[in-house]
Amino acid sequence: MRHQAPFTNLAEFAALLAGFGGIDEAAVKAASARNNELTKPPGALGRLEEIAIWYAGWRKDAAPQIMQPEVIIFAGNHGVAAQGVSAFPAEVTEQMVLNFQAGGAAINQLSACFGAKLSVKALDLDAPTEDFTKAPAMSEAEVVLALAVGWNAVNTASDLLVVGEMGIGNTTSAAAIVNALYGGDTADWVGRGTGIDDAGLQNKLRVVREGLALHADILDDPLQVLTCLGGREIAAMAGAIARARAENIPVILDGFICCAAAAVLAKSTDGALDHCVAGHVSAEAAHAKVLENMDKKPLLSLGLRLGEGSGAALAIGVVKGALACHSGMSTFAEAGVSDG
Repeated sequence: MRHQAPFTNLAEFAALLAGFGGIDEAAVKAASARNNELTKPPGALGRLEEIAIWYAGWRKDAAPQIMQPEVIIFAGNHGVAAQGVSAFPAEVTEQMVLNFQAGGAAINQLSACFGAKLSVKALDLDAPTEDFTKAPAMSEAEVVLALAVGWNAVNTASDLLVVGEMGIGNTTSAAAIVNALYGGDTADWVGRGTGIDDAGLQNKLRVVREGLALHADILDDPLQVLTCLGGREIAAMAGAIARARAENIPVILDGFICCAAAAVLAKSTDGALDHCVAGHVSAEAAHAKVLENMDKKPLLSLGLRLGEGSGAALAIGVVKGALACHSGMSTFAEAGVSDG
């Protein structure tokens, strides 16, 4: 079931974030008690035990199952791509959307492998955002619309959510966002993205620094950072992650760009990502630093740097495995096994 987003401006969206409830402590307690009775030594399943209890708390069920995982890919084009910050032209965004729709991308295979329903939402690909070195990337109306697209894209019947992206130039936007949110040297946040060379990297650094300088007066406001430096697909991911929180749907975060979107929420409201786990740490240089700032320990580290939600989709298998053990194993009493 989907319905219209309950916000019409950024102030309303911020108030919505601040008003979300937390994890169900009764379900956490019950799931922890069940975990202690399963036919295994205490702690023998390591982080799988933590994941299962966390998931149970958000689903308000001591022994839940994952039946309807969902993957949503958001696509958007960036005006800043005209400055040569990517190894690929902007037309590739639309071409990859067609590939997703035809079932030909990595994310299609991974979603199918773990039983996740995949959908693709393209946001005004024929109207790129503004070049953020010259103007705000989006107006308030545009960023609110993108947040609402993400919010409305989430199927409330889903029980696990992955959001991914496609957008040539979006590692530049993501680098600018996290540099704005967390500060420090721009060089620590800007990476090679799709594989740019040394000259391309220096150009990308220049672009991000120019964007930060132009918008210096709004860098203490996370939602304005998203508006001035972000992209429609990044805002849509933030909207979807927020909607999942409203519906008690656990989220697996993907790579650098997804985590830039999530970081906007985290900096807006304490605890905004409590319903999220990090699916993996990518090969994009700054992703590990973003995860450290968000206090998220990745489930996987496989050197991926594809985007699309691919690392998070792969981690669906880890979360499913955690729940299969937690909810499917027998207790000592049920199995007639002595617990020592």
